[in-house]
Order: sequence, then structure tokens, then C-alpha cells
Amino acid sequence: MKIAYPIKFVPILKEKVWGGNKLNRLFKKTSLSNKVGESWEISGVEGNISIIANGEFSGKNLNELIEIFKQDFLGKQVYAKFGNQFPLLFKFIDAKEYLSIQLHPHDALAKLRHNSFGKTEMWHIVQADENANLIIGFKENISEKIYLKHIENGTLEEILHYEKVNEGDSFLIAPGRIHAIGAGVLLAEIQQTSDITYRVYDWNRPDSDGKLRELHNDLVLDAIDFDAPKDFKLECHLVTNHPQKLVALPYFETSLLKVIGKMDRDLSFIDSFVVYMCVAGEVSIHVNSYSEILHIGETVLIPAICTKVSILATNAKLLEVFVPPNQLK
Repeated sequence: MKIAYPIKFVPILKEKVWGGNKLNRLFKKTSLSNKVGESWEISGVEGNISIIANGEFSGKNLNELIEIFKQDFLGKQVYAKFGNQFPLLFKFIDAKEYLSIQLHPHDALAKLRHNSFGKTEMWHIVQADENANLIIGFKENISEKIYLKHIENGTLEEILHYEKVNEGDSFLIAPGRIHAIGAGVLLAEIQQTSDITYRVYDWNRPDSDGKLRELHNDLVLDAIDFDAPKDFKLECHLVTNHPQKLVALPYFETSLLKVIGKMDRDLSFIDSFVVYMCVAGEVSIHVNSYSEILHIGETVLIPAICTKVSILATNAKLLEVFVPPNQLK
């Protein structure tokens, strides 16, 4: 028995106080709610384990596949490092309103406090309303004293860096970097498997129960980076039918693919599962004798045992993500 086909998962939809209806309206994520903020596309987070939606193993969950197929599913080195824990979390996020201003701890602090991975993440903008922006870091390097003064005075917004965004932009959000997704932004998020967030400020906004959400300013000071970021925007120059690397980290390597016609990918050098997130257009993914259609806003996982993939499209864009084996030693 082998796991040798492109695997789709049932999206896990999350209502959020800041969510909207773009995931339903633009991506056909069926929901009666107009406040859906997140679609967890592939998740190994406890309590939110993804269910397979297609093929022979439809109905099984992600953890069951890992337990059955081990390195054939994850990759030899990935499985050796992470065992049965799926190391990445893939989402689409629709921010009708600003998310809370927040940050995430690095690995060591997250392990110490929460017995969890830290959270390094990246964003790719799929759609953005006019004048939409992100908050990423501070305008300039500041001290802890200055930061605490602004927290006390309720003037944190005055010292934050606002970055105007457009469709196709990509950003790296390092642990400790204060950030927020702005109103009108629809994006793809790739991150370590972690649900640890330190909320700094939430716009004095009540949740669906009419209560203010919890802030975590007591946890922030050991985790925050007070320097202004210089390396957060990821650049690449698209070449049709050739992967363009956006970022290579110990946690994940992400490339942007523009596909017109047919693109063949030899994955034999990648000792890892590979995930494709469709961020524009529509593609047909072919692995062995299997094929799957991937529309904008959909995600598919190629098990590590599959070494050749063909992608067909009229004009589409994909994010290609895997765990780089040279970083796992």
C-alpha cells in the first residue's frame, strides 16, 4: 500500500471577530457566516487535525496518514526530526477588519513556556482592497522604556510601521516581530505548527460575546524585537514555468510558480512532502496516474514518495512549499 497521489484536505473554517466573506465569495469556502477569518488548509495542530477529502484515504486524518506511511509521507529527514508531528500549518486569511497587534515567540521560548514550536511565518497577498496595509514592526529602533510608555498611554499605533500592500507581495514575519494584518487583505499564510500568539493590542474591540479579548503584555517583553525590520519584504522576479524562490528557512522553503501551459517538476532532490497553494487562476496537478484540479484558494499535498509532478494551467500562480532537508541536519 502506497500513498502516491495528490492529497486534498477538508478546510477548517474559523469564525473571527475581524473576519469577512471573501473566503466564501472568492474561494468558494462554503459557510453561512460573514465573519470567517481563516481557512486552515492543512493542520496538525492538536484539536484541529485536517481530514483527507479525496482518494483512497478520504475520511482519514493527517496524523493517521503520518502514522501509517511515515517517511514515505513526510520524507526521511523530516520524519527523523519531527516524528508523527506535521511541522507546518497552511492557511488562507481574510481580514475584513484589522487583526490584533501581536507577536509570536521563538522556538526556545515557546518550548519553555508552552511545550510548543515557535512561530515563524510568511504571507503572500492574494487580494488587497485599495490602500490596504499591514503592520510590520516599528518605524525605528526603540527601547523597552519607550515601548512601555506607549502601551501605558494607549499610543502604540504612533510608533508602528505601516506597509501598503498589493496583490502578489510576500512578507516574512520573524518571531518577536510585532505585526497585524490590515483591513481588506486576503492572504496565504505558511507557518510552523504553532497556535501561540501574544496579543498586544486589540483596538478595544469586543468579541462575539461582547467581551474584550485577553491581552498578553506580561509575556511580551521576553519575546519582542524592538528593532525596526529591514528584511521583511520578499522579492522575486517571476519567470514562467520556473520556480522563483521567495524564502529558504530551516522551517520551510517557499517558491512562487507562474504556470502557463505545462510545467514538469522533478522533486527527487526534495526529501520532503511538497505543498502547493493556488493563489491565482486554476491548475491541474498530475502525479503518477492521478490528477486533481486546484482552483484559487485551494491547497494540495504531494507525499514525499512522489518524485515527479506535472502542472497544467492556462495562466496560474502557485506557492510551492517544502521542508529543506539540508536544514534538518
